[in-house]
Amino acid sequence: MRDAAALTERGSGGLPVLLRFLPMLWPKGETELKARVIAAVLLVLAGKAAVLLMPFAYKAIIDRMSAGAVAFGVVAGLVVAYSVARFAGVLADNLRNALFEKVGQRAARKLAGRVFRHVHDLSLRFHLERRTGSLTKIVERGTKSIDMMLYFLLFNIAPTVIELAAICVIFFVKFGPGLVAATLAMVAVYIVFTRLVTDWRARVQREMNEVDNRAIGRAVDSLLNYETVKYFGAEEREAGRYDQAIGAYAEAAVKNETSLAWLNIGQSLITNLMMAGAMIFTVWGWSQGRFTPGDVVLVNALLMQLFRPLDMLGWVYRSIRQGLIDMEAMFELMDTPAEVVDQPGAPPLQVTRGHVRFEKVRFGYEPGREILKGLDLDVPPGRTVAVVGPSGAGKSTLARLLYRFYDPTAGRITIDGQDIARVEQSSLRAAIGIVPQDTVLFNDTIEYNIAYGRDGAGRAEVDEAARGAAIDGFIAALPDGYESMVGERGLKLSGGEKQRVAIARTLVKDPPILVLDEATSALDSRTEQAIQDTLDRVAQSRTTIVIAHRLSTVVGADQIVVLDDGRVAERGTHDKLLEANGLYAELWYRQAAERVVEEAAEAAE
Repeated sequence: MRDAAALTERGSGGLPVLLRFLPMLWPKGETELKARVIAAVLLVLAGKAAVLLMPFAYKAIIDRMSAGAVAFGVVAGLVVAYSVARFAGVLADNLRNALFEKVGQRAARKLAGRVFRHVHDLSLRFHLERRTGSLTKIVERGTKSIDMMLYFLLFNIAPTVIELAAICVIFFVKFGPGLVAATLAMVAVYIVFTRLVTDWRARVQREMNEVDNRAIGRAVDSLLNYETVKYFGAEEREAGRYDQAIGAYAEAAVKNETSLAWLNIGQSLITNLMMAGAMIFTVWGWSQGRFTPGDVVLVNALLMQLFRPLDMLGWVYRSIRQGLIDMEAMFELMDTPAEVVDQPGAPPLQVTRGHVRFEKVRFGYEPGREILKGLDLDVPPGRTVAVVGPSGAGKSTLARLLYRFYDPTAGRITIDGQDIARVEQSSLRAAIGIVPQDTVLFNDTIEYNIAYGRDGAGRAEVDEAARGAAIDGFIAALPDGYESMVGERGLKLSGGEKQRVAIARTLVKDPPILVLDEATSALDSRTEQAIQDTLDRVAQSRTTIVIAHRLSTVVGADQIVVLDDGRVAERGTHDKLLEANGLYAELWYRQAAERVVEEAAEAAE
């Protein structure tokens, strides 16, 4: 699986991306938006017509003034016509922008929503290997490109082509084919030069983006691990790594800006050579009596009108190229297949009793490294089954498979006889609640985090869940109560408080199947016992799978399953497993000795 940052490394944002993007100019099933596009195009044509009339009004003013005695009113009328044409061009452009903005924003919104949903649909494997900063940057750049691309293609490229064609017709009629040929040659040289240099700049820009992604990813990673940095006094080390990343970005940015300077210089040289040549030709015609002084002004004004969008055309082409690159990275992200998908027509899971079975399940996170090796596990409805064993035995993998974060490579998992690989994932996850070992909370209020267990949960349900998780007293003692912010990842709360919020969140969900994944292993013994009492109450009348490292927390389970090397080594009640004097007994006595040492240390303190 590729890191998200690597999505920017391939391709150059070419024709396939453009073809995938163009349908957004004509939104399917959106009558209002299509009408806005048509109106905007009509305004483009009206604006261009007004702009092309301006030079003729300007020419007429100069010719009348140089012809001798002319009525003031005639010249003043031409000046008014010139001003009206200028205003009409500006008015058409701005009305066009106002009409089209909704089209661009709607397209960006729809695409951003699709990308966001798809990122959530991607597998846990993808998210474990991605860099959050790089991933969000790809999505941000891609969605921001939508509105810009729509605008440039419809209101810059197309109008410039129309204007070029109109100017060539005018030049042919007024000045002959020579000036038309020179104008087309200049435009061709300009476009070829711009494309060649811009393609070179695109590679420079892509390199700068990759360096920028790495710098942002490194900064985000460092800030997310703020406590670890503090623990090891690594502030200077992190600052040095970040400075190194920023230094690489600075070098790439300098190269990028230098290339931009050369592009602008070359474009200006080409356009000014054409301007000088065309005006010298017109002045020569005037000296021969073929042209009027107004014709010199007409040629100047028409070329200035053409140069304005051509000067922008270089910037537009660069922007479109960069937009295509950014959108290509986003489309590649959208095309990344989800590892776990629903089968076509998959029915919702129907939970009647909550009977969970693992049948000859085999699974490995990587090829050639199998974690579960033909595991059989039966969790009767309404009973509590604990899964214990040494580290790396595959305990937490069971919860990930039950949630369908991954699919087994062999065997199957059933709930009430239904293979979970053949039902809707949403219905499966709605039937399961989990209290994880490491509770991560949203940077929001306590009420929001508890109510997150079920969409639409009200305050009364939140209150009841808080009481059930024995955290209501703590919340009541806070100055802001349920409106208290928990901080990023819940860092303002202690480990025990976060666990109780997680329990309350699961109570709000009220699932028939409960998974407790080492929910107390990170807590001190006193807090652990208090949380354990709460969990015991929560587990009543539910099918419960307890994944535990500390065996003292599962002595009351209806059945204890001991995993070792991906297989069931032992199973039975606590007393029977101790009598068997096998792996469970060995783990129990070892942990009992560790507890004696811990209690002695606590007493000494």
